[in-house]
Amino acid sequence: MTDVATTAVSSATDGRGKLLDARGIEKRFAGITALNNVNIDVEYGEMVGLIGPNGAGKTTLFNCLLGMLTPEEGTVTFDGQEISALPVYKRARLGFGRTFQRLELFAGMTVREHFLVTERQRNRSGRLWKDLLNLSKPTADEQARAEKMIELLNLHKEADRPVESLSLGRGRLVELGRALMTEPKLLLLDEPSSGLDVKETAALAERLRIVQQDYEFAVLLVEHDVEMVQSLVTRMFVLDFGTMIASGPTGAVLGDTAVRKAYLGDMG
Repeated sequence: MTDVATTAVSSATDGRGKLLDARGIEKRFAGITALNNVNIDVEYGEMVGLIGPNGAGKTTLFNCLLGMLTPEEGTVTFDGQEISALPVYKRARLGFGRTFQRLELFAGMTVREHFLVTERQRNRSGRLWKDLLNLSKPTADEQARAEKMIELLNLHKEADRPVESLSLGRGRLVELGRALMTEPKLLLLDEPSSGLDVKETAALAERLRIVQQDYEFAVLLVEHDVEMVQSLVTRMFVLDFGTMIASGPTGAVLGDTAVRKAYLGDMG
């Protein structure tokens, strides 16, 4: 791997060091190596990019970090705790949050209801089926937290509309808000600009920057839109065919010859 930033430290970090530290991650499917000795880390409060061409192994790595897949080799440490054997729900309770490349929202529920149900589940103070059947009313605190998220994401006009009536860009904000309602220490974003136009992508990036500063969580961002990545992260990793080929400050990585050949298609 080309290490183009061995001494660089993001100005966004708070000095506590590594929140996430994955070492030697290897994952195989039917004898085919999807991830080969991959190392990746994210510091507290840092926004880090993970890029690479289609099929590079980015989503597979996400799933290994979250516990959705079990790697054959390697360890994952989170917030000082070795979590390689923990299931998905226990990792979520420790502070993992995630959004998906494909929008995952509940048809028939409003924006506000998405946030209220997530808050109820975060506190484990009620059963999901009761919320869906309107058999339990939200508390004043739950309503206040949902309203705060609506305000933070500028979703006032859409708050009481069913999510299927929203544009894709506004739906992405709802998914982001739902993830933030869990109060993650680390938010894994999988292609958040997928399907968005240039204006919607810029708006999403700006809103993400605002809420990240407000909530001070760390971000690991998988994204094909290089301009969006450059606008948000100060450090990045690059995967190609399951191998980490470069890491370091954003500008240095994007200027690296191996990265330009593998990801940007520049053979010069």
